[in-house]
Amino acid sequence: MASIELDKIVKSYGAVTAVHGIDLSIKDGEFVVFVGPSGCGKSTTLRMIAGLEDISGGELRIGGEVVNQREPKQRNIAMVFQNYAIYPHMTVAQNIGFGLYTSKLSKAEKDARIRETARVLGLEKLLERRPAALSGGQRQRVAIGRAMVRDPAVFLFDEPLSNLDAQLRGQMRLEIKQLHQRLGTTIVFVTHDQVEAMSLADKIVVMRDGHILQVGAPMELYNRPGDIFTARFIGSPEMNIIGADLRDGRAEFGANATAIRWNAVEGLPPGGRRKVSIGVRPQELTLVTPNDSLAAFLIEGTVRVAEPHGSETFVHLDLPEGSIVARAPSERSYRPGETLSFTAEGKSVRIFDAETEKLLH
Repeated sequence: MASIELDKIVKSYGAVTAVHGIDLSIKDGEFVVFVGPSGCGKSTTLRMIAGLEDISGGELRIGGEVVNQREPKQRNIAMVFQNYAIYPHMTVAQNIGFGLYTSKLSKAEKDARIRETARVLGLEKLLERRPAALSGGQRQRVAIGRAMVRDPAVFLFDEPLSNLDAQLRGQMRLEIKQLHQRLGTTIVFVTHDQVEAMSLADKIVVMRDGHILQVGAPMELYNRPGDIFTARFIGSPEMNIIGADLRDGRAEFGANATAIRWNAVEGLPPGGRRKVSIGVRPQELTLVTPNDSLAAFLIEGTVRVAEPHGSETFVHLDLPEGSIVARAPSERSYRPGETLSFTAEGKSVRIFDAETEKLLH
């Protein structure tokens, strides 16, 4: 079993606490991605799982056994770093086999493992090359192969794709996901890129300031973010957030009243005035004609800039207060200063408490 349990894990550096008593359960064979901005504690948490950082408090279990005091080599884990750290004077075969250097396997067994690992990663024809003759993606595969060859219970990846260009990152995301599907090994992956998190994970862990904000499947976090930070961090472009007042089931937008209309807010109990933040994703806004008076939720603004993305265009609209981004059809062009109207279905509009930033509805 390669399940991982974090029970009130704390990491402190003197008087500074980097990770604040987090709880997390990772199932055997699960692909879990830690995501968040720089300094949120995701890499520190990964290094505690690896045994590269001491745990200040709490209990860490791998396969049901407490490993707080175990050395990294005793945890049956393999780690792939942001820096490939492959040896330039060694061939691909020697680099992959380096993880078996201290093993008690025979030479024939080691060679068989190296060849099988190279086959899985598509490196069979490159075994005699040195790193200088490899592309960035091939070097990353060699680093993954060096971890794979040991047949670990858990793979740990610390931002392994951040040094690659956009095309290679997309290719390596696909290869890592296919690798997980073939091997079924537990993977914990750290990134600050929400696109990587969404495309790779079975489960995403959103972190901020050493706390876990939300844990869930990619589309669960996308459709039902628990707070404004998660709502903005998951999804590209980020969710639009608009300030409003709720009064007896109706939304009032102050100076934005001429630009935003929401006829009724269903599902919330009636009551006094309450300050909220309204969230709607750019992809959930639909371009309509300005005189469309039937839409329950309507936003009108002037185009500041348009970003063509091929199959779609994202337009940045200025409102009387603030701005929003909306997805628009790519069949036409959009002029700066042009007035556009967008609508959204009521179920696509989220309501957050303005003070706590937590999801209300």
